[in-house]
Amino acid sequence: MARAIELAMENVRSGRGGPFAAVVVDQDRVVATGTNIVTSANDPTAHAEIVAIRAACAALKTFRLEECEIYTTCEPCPMCLGAIYWARLRAVYFGATAVDAAAAGFDDAFIYKQVALRAEERSVPFQSMMREQALLCFREWLAKADRVAY
Repeated sequence: MARAIELAMENVRSGRGGPFAAVVVDQDRVVATGTNIVTSANDPTAHAEIVAIRAACAALKTFRLEECEIYTTCEPCPMCLGAIYWARLRAVYFGATAVDAAAAGFDDAFIYKQVALRAEERSVPFQSMMREQALLCFREWLAKADRVAY
């Protein structure tokens, strides 16, 4: 956690991004780090946890991080939480809370509220289209004998 905090402070001071950093550890060995580079990369998905998870997967040549833990300077946002579950990290350790982040101007409570709504009730319009054609992709996947489950 100390390394994550150090990286977040460096990130703020350098102007590369926000006050967030993450470290992925595999059996007491740091395999990847990441800092928030949303503004410098012009990438809204470039949160520290996402950057660190991508780097860890590349370093370990796998999309499953079941033996790894992530240390992050703040409680993960909804997007990062989803990535953590998809990567199957075995534990998450965080410093500041979501309430602390909100007090610093990083409030993601509205996203949690939006996720809980039905698609047609969300503030950004969501509408299904061409569902039957899209289902063909799933049928093709299910018929594939050599598919890699995830």
